[in-house]
Amino acid sequence: MNAHIVTIGDEILIGQTLNTNAAYIGEQLTKIQIDVKKSSVVADSEEAIMKEFKSCLSVNDIVFVTGGLGPTHDDITRTCIVKFFHTQLIKNKEVFDDVVSFLSKHGRQITKVNEDQALVPKIADVIRNELGTAPGIWIEKDNKIFVAMPGVPFEMHKMMQSFVIPRLKEKLVNLDYSIKISTLQTTGIGESVLFEKLGDLTELLNGGKLAFLPSQFGVKLRITVREKTEEMANNKMSEIVQSIRSKAGRYIFSNEDEPLEEVVARLLKERGQTIAIAESCTGGYISNLLTNISGSSSYYERGIISYSNASKVELLKVNEDTISQYGAVSIEVARQMAEGVKSISGTDIGLSVTGIMGPTGASDNKPIGLVYIGICDDKVCTAKKFNFGDDRIRNKQRASQAALEMVRRYILGISFDE
Repeated sequence: MNAHIVTIGDEILIGQTLNTNAAYIGEQLTKIQIDVKKSSVVADSEEAIMKEFKSCLSVNDIVFVTGGLGPTHDDITRTCIVKFFHTQLIKNKEVFDDVVSFLSKHGRQITKVNEDQALVPKIADVIRNELGTAPGIWIEKDNKIFVAMPGVPFEMHKMMQSFVIPRLKEKLVNLDYSIKISTLQTTGIGESVLFEKLGDLTELLNGGKLAFLPSQFGVKLRITVREKTEEMANNKMSEIVQSIRSKAGRYIFSNEDEPLEEVVARLLKERGQTIAIAESCTGGYISNLLTNISGSSSYYERGIISYSNASKVELLKVNEDTISQYGAVSIEVARQMAEGVKSISGTDIGLSVTGIMGPTGASDNKPIGLVYIGICDDKVCTAKKFNFGDDRIRNKQRASQAALEMVRRYILGISFDE
């Protein structure tokens, strides 16, 4: 089945809002073997929307639309749907009750505008909205499927998972082939180096496909195989993943969409280990990532933001002479910060980070993006030097990713040298 994703909204066109909805829908559809042929963005204009509906449905099996279903004057998607399908709006009691319940839960009274959100196209199946007031719309006509959902991402995500994907799966049971997609997430290695490590891709993939998806945090490897049966697809996928791991396994931290902080949290929990963190240049970013995860109190003991030299000395017992001799951004200070935070917290692991985020503060010997990350336990204390870029915020993010990767490697006994 072929699909087209339409995002409606002036805010997308002018760059005020990122189009994350299309990315999410495309990813979810690909997982269930629906081929996304195109994605487009349309202004809040009836003429433009109607024209796009006609064009999309003429060449695709399914059209997905997000945006313009809200209660304000510029939300015209529902009106366009009614005109396009030559139907009418009717009040849906189930939706009305949902709207009343939602508003009551948030201490608000229902208004005429809210009541109107219970009006849905007569020919549509309603996609209930558990997280907002605008329902989704599912229409099947002339062997085509038309799905419209709110533009609010978390509302749309919920509708996709609870209604849209299950219903689409019911319609895909008779496919005569099986597609399997897996993602391997790597960090600490550049795209070109990773490409070279994998060697002859034709031999490695044996008919499968591999996409390199680089970002500031690492490179995702998206593997796609298509076979006659699910068993054959699973077997080929296992062979490819095993081959990739044999060549670049130390850089792979997840074979799911699991972020690195979740991987580290899971490893700490599984091994019953605790960690304390001393952050200078990252300003608490690493601690924020680890404590975003439910149950973090079982492994995260404390975090200290020792930004100034005085705080490093006072709180972490870093030697003043060490700072004077080597500077706060040095491998020696990184080690002492890690030792200090471990000592005062009594944790299994002490982690530290110190660096120059920019755009000021650099020198000839210590450029912007220079970072030292330290890690220690009861036996060993080590630190590693990193050189990132010129952007302050990206440097904070990349330093945090590198620090978490050092923790992952420490727990798994993987060398820090590469």
